[in-house]
Amino acid sequence: MRVRPISWAALAILVLLSVAYANHFDNGFHFDDSHAIVDNVFIRSLGYVPRYFVDATTFSVLPLNQTYRPALQTTFAIDYWMAGGYHPLAFHADTFAWYLLLLVWMFALFAAVAGNAWLALTATALFALHPVSAETVNYIVQRGDLLSTLGVVAGLAIYARWRPPDDSHVVRRGWWTAAYLVPFVFGSLAKPSALVFPALLVVYDWISSRRVRWRDVMPSLVVTVALGLWMARRTPPTLVTGAADPARYLLTQPLVALRYFASFFAPTDLSADNDWRLVSGPGDVRVLAGAAFVVATLWMVWRLRRSAVGKPIAFGLAWFVVALLPTSLTPLAEVANDHRMFFPFVGLSLSVTATGAWLIGRWVAPARRVTVATVLVAMALVAGAAGVRARNEVWRTDETLWRDVIVKSPGNGRGWMNYGVSLMNRGEFIGAIAAFDRAAPLTPNYSLLYVNRGVAFGSLGRQPDADQAFIKAIALAPSDWRSHTFYARWLASEGRLAEALAHAQIAAELNPSDPIGPALAAQTARAAGTPEYFVSRSLAEYQMARYRNSIASAERALAVRPDYAEALNNVAAGHIALGEWDAGIAAAEEAVRLNPQLKIAWNNLAFARQKARGAVR
Repeated sequence: MRVRPISWAALAILVLLSVAYANHFDNGFHFDDSHAIVDNVFIRSLGYVPRYFVDATTFSVLPLNQTYRPALQTTFAIDYWMAGGYHPLAFHADTFAWYLLLLVWMFALFAAVAGNAWLALTATALFALHPVSAETVNYIVQRGDLLSTLGVVAGLAIYARWRPPDDSHVVRRGWWTAAYLVPFVFGSLAKPSALVFPALLVVYDWISSRRVRWRDVMPSLVVTVALGLWMARRTPPTLVTGAADPARYLLTQPLVALRYFASFFAPTDLSADNDWRLVSGPGDVRVLAGAAFVVATLWMVWRLRRSAVGKPIAFGLAWFVVALLPTSLTPLAEVANDHRMFFPFVGLSLSVTATGAWLIGRWVAPARRVTVATVLVAMALVAGAAGVRARNEVWRTDETLWRDVIVKSPGNGRGWMNYGVSLMNRGEFIGAIAAFDRAAPLTPNYSLLYVNRGVAFGSLGRQPDADQAFIKAIALAPSDWRSHTFYARWLASEGRLAEALAHAQIAAELNPSDPIGPALAAQTARAAGTPEYFVSRSLAEYQMARYRNSIASAERALAVRPDYAEALNNVAAGHIALGEWDAGIAAAEEAVRLNPQLKIAWNNLAFARQKARGAVR
């Protein structure tokens, strides 16, 4: 049997794709992989899988990042089970398998939209070997983007390719409806961005046949509403999207769309954590530029949909706009992220390829069109493969990743901090502190920065600086167990067991699933029940602004040692923080009576008396 040329072309593309990604399978876990996968005990047993679908707190050890993505979690649990642990090869191999499946469904969809298998294959290859796609393929936790995109692409391909006639039997239509909804539901349970699926169905109908077949679209709308309500109820209230200024975030997104569009053609500044900034306000000229781009894109969709040649271009551009809506309308901490381009670039790949085919048809003589097209496509794919391999090398280790970030995004404080952590992990504490110093003015309220400063200072024997850094971290994020964990570890290494035990126990209370806190508590357990422990616990609770708890712990110290001046001072400080001046004065007076040299008690007494006099006036 003769093999068709398109099959040989597909095989060649598969070989090039394999070569492009051959150097990524041993890359490590990075960034958000830590809290969602590596530190997450719920990934380590398939027995937790049913719980994923009803309890989103299993998604991450960080309450601020706990979101509902049970299908994604299930794939991680399977990877862990199959590999027998956290072996990156298994996780990357699984991601790559899903990626190949996505490409198969993209070809099926593009062939249905464009009616041309060669155009569909070229568009699929352009996406497959685009360096932007490497950002998602390398970033394990962002498999959610891949799976949600797969669900949308497969669902729409089934909708477009196998739609039964309008007069077909109700059972046949029912099977078809179920067939296109199943991948959509799967994608939505991997990441909520797939919920734009009904909008893409409407776009497809409107462009392909100039009318929306609401009878066919309606089941997806019903399922979307049901999924949205279910996800909203299952998402923990602790989840924080993180935008500091939602209004300016929304104003910035049209400009972000323009930059994403430009990155398709010139992906030269890809960064795992960019430093793009918000626009200053409605009067910012960049708002006008972004808005003009969006309006121009929508106008092109409106015009191009009228012709057979323009339909795939219009559909791809419309896909680009619709796929950006989830991250554009939800104010997020980062203005933009490279992995957010993955879903929109599916449509843009089709649009660019169709445009290229149209231009070649207009400008190149018929006898030369195949040669010119082949040469241009080959050049684009080889260049893309080289870009993919380069990005794979960037994602090799934490140090290579964050070095690239600080070069591409020098205004990103988190990037400088993580680069410092990577230096610290190989013992370069001086270099790490220098990186932390660069991060401090950029992210002055980032608690993890001060945790890492404390670790670095402690490793260099700079005890006062370490102490100050850890206390600053706790003040910035009192409920983040990591500040207490690392402080407890350092305190234990310094022999300050009572303080170490206090912070270790608090860390265990804040995150019961983290085994480090209980281990540190067991290591320092001999300090339990001592007055020094209760005073340390009281001080830690005071630093966390838990003033009632601080007073109670100090009183437990007094129950063991009634003449403990430091405990009385903590009682005084707690009452003063609560504005209870008389109680604060009484406790402070007793503290200075027991220990006239306790300067902090004198200071608290003077402050409370001054406030009390002001209250009387």
